[in-house]
Amino acid sequence: MKAVKSSVADILFSVRESLADRIMTSSEPIKPRQPLKVGFILSKSFTLSAFALFVDTLRLASDDEDRSTRKNCDWQILSAHGHFIRSSCGVQIAPGTGLPAPKEFDYLAVVGGLLNVEDPIDGEMERYLKRAITEKVKVIGVCTGSFILAQAGLMKNRTACVSWLHHHDYLDRFPDHRLVSNQLYVEDRDIITCAGGSAVADLAASLVRRHIGNSAEKNALQILQIERRREGREIQPRNPLSTEHKDSKMRLALIFMENNLDKPVSMDDVAKSMNLSRRQMERLFHRRLKMSPGAVYARLRMRRARSLVLQTSKPLIDIAIEVGFANSSHFGRRFRQTFGCTPNVLRSRQKDNGFVHLDDDLFAGIEQTQ
Repeated sequence: MKAVKSSVADILFSVRESLADRIMTSSEPIKPRQPLKVGFILSKSFTLSAFALFVDTLRLASDDEDRSTRKNCDWQILSAHGHFIRSSCGVQIAPGTGLPAPKEFDYLAVVGGLLNVEDPIDGEMERYLKRAITEKVKVIGVCTGSFILAQAGLMKNRTACVSWLHHHDYLDRFPDHRLVSNQLYVEDRDIITCAGGSAVADLAASLVRRHIGNSAEKNALQILQIERRREGREIQPRNPLSTEHKDSKMRLALIFMENNLDKPVSMDDVAKSMNLSRRQMERLFHRRLKMSPGAVYARLRMRRARSLVLQTSKPLIDIAIEVGFANSSHFGRRFRQTFGCTPNVLRSRQKDNGFVHLDDDLFAGIEQTQ
């Protein structure tokens, strides 16, 4: 037995010595870890907070005694023309000049902004993004950057993640595209899309962890005063009832309902979205909201209808269809039952008075058990 142990030890020693010799005599130097490099493409009227959170997470992941080095991460603002780019809040950013080869970057991040801006990026930048995908460089849509990627034809057969605020906007523009608006961010093969807001820091931190390591991620998050990094699949902090729900399944159900106002879904579908049986779902709704799921869904549809009546000039038939009614007469009756007046009367009140007080929330007074 001792002879066997001695033989094994000798073999291991020989292997170790051989590897050491190869390292010492090799003509190829040992390559240090390359920094994570991100190229930023800022759209016209881009969201400054989304860009700042992303780039500052990278900066802080490289922070060394408050010297803001670029040891671990590097970044560059890209532009075909080099002109100042104005954010939606008015702050202007000076990009670099010229476009390096996409392969010089690990990721290209498109930071979106206001949706009413025509041609948020120019044709040359759009071609640059398409070239990046062809060259296997990952692309990120930040905030409404997902709209820019979809407009460029890059989101076909890929799932986009957008903010709950822009769920219907995205479906209106790209009705045949896949979409989620309850998660923070989604990685679908070579494209990542992020809902925006504070989720940008979560995404940036996850990339730091992936490419640099845990300590760099921890350093960035601690300086940003972020207690923990959220995973992309976590639910966006959105509550359609404007009430607090600690139960994640309730929040998921309410968001699912709100995202399906135009094509009403069955309560079985709602239960499935919660990964519960219908009976379990109904008990949960009665315990939390003192209402049936169907009643909550109906109220969400009516509240959306009221917003459209007051905030848009859309014909009533269009509003009826948008909240799941087949005709305007049925919609009008339900609207009057809910609000005590017809949609036309409510509009005329706003026209006459210039303002309609909306504190009479449909869900006011709901008693909740947390």
